[in-house]
Amino acid sequence: MKSALAIGLKEFRQIVRDARTLAIVLFMPFFLLLLYGYALNFDIRHVRLAVQDRDHSATSRAIVSAFVNSGYFDLVATIDHEREIRALVDSDRARAVLVIPEATARRLESGRDAAVQVIVNGDNANTANAVVGYANAIVRGVSVALRAERLGVAVTAPIALEPRVWFNPELRSTIFLVPGLIAFIATFTAVVLTALAIVREKEFGTMEQIRMAPIGTLSYVVGKALPYLLLSFVSSMSILLAGMLVFDMPMRGSWPLLMSVTALFLVAALGFGLFISTIANSQQFAFQVALITSFLPTIVLSGFIFPIANMPVFLQYVTYIVPARYYLSALRGIVLKGVGVAEIWPQVGALLVFATLVLGLASVRLARERE
Repeated sequence: MKSALAIGLKEFRQIVRDARTLAIVLFMPFFLLLLYGYALNFDIRHVRLAVQDRDHSATSRAIVSAFVNSGYFDLVATIDHEREIRALVDSDRARAVLVIPEATARRLESGRDAAVQVIVNGDNANTANAVVGYANAIVRGVSVALRAERLGVAVTAPIALEPRVWFNPELRSTIFLVPGLIAFIATFTAVVLTALAIVREKEFGTMEQIRMAPIGTLSYVVGKALPYLLLSFVSSMSILLAGMLVFDMPMRGSWPLLMSVTALFLVAALGFGLFISTIANSQQFAFQVALITSFLPTIVLSGFIFPIANMPVFLQYVTYIVPARYYLSALRGIVLKGVGVAEIWPQVGALLVFATLVLGLASVRLARERE
């Protein structure tokens, strides 16, 4: 134990003297949180809308007003000819074009159905789907209002939908994304720092001195990992608090449970970083391996941005070896839903298995290197 503490103190002093490492630990997490927290936003607002009103009636003006007053669309152009539509969409000056045909009001007044057209730029499928959904909802609302006005009585649908969204009533994408950012940033700091730790010893030539020292492999691993575990834990808790202050992320669960799960995830990440350091002979190579094996899977395969259920089946199986998948699920459950151990024990168990496996592999490889 004394050997581990001595190595830990030595490593901590080296971190303090290394300006690059301090920048990664102290400033990079907050920079990434602010950058991705503001840049990643799936809320579709202020869709640029152009209108071609061929009817020029009170009804057509009511339809246009419903689109503009919805909060989703901004009227940017009023056009008279069809050839203008292509120019507006091609130049991206308009993402959607509302076309109201002639005699729309007359058809409605005579009791017949009428149709309006919404042309949507489909180069971004997610945005296009959202715009079509907004347009459908707005037109349905206008239809009911116009029918009620024509009949002179209140018109209601026989079945009314009363949506009730739990945990994120305003459907803010930030609430969904910030926990993923915390998992991503924790992976970044933990894996990179430890991946470079032992490789630095190799490059500086001090590994030979360590081989000759009467220090056990377990003490060496614990001593190397302990400073980075403490720094990564402080960094993770700090960006979690920053996410609550800056992005209004709620905290509905238990702080002790959250800190315990975070510490377990960091141990798994640190163990993986140590394992990478045993197979790399340069800091550049270690960073590249960490990027490919931890950063990219955390972004793509953890459920951070892309739902795992929407992935091909073989990729869904691959996600089972990504520790951030389990941590992110537990983190969102604790922070957003307020769940307890009973609901997240499969994720905790998976993280425990992963941490044990990578720490064991790192210890075995380090023991071989010291022989």
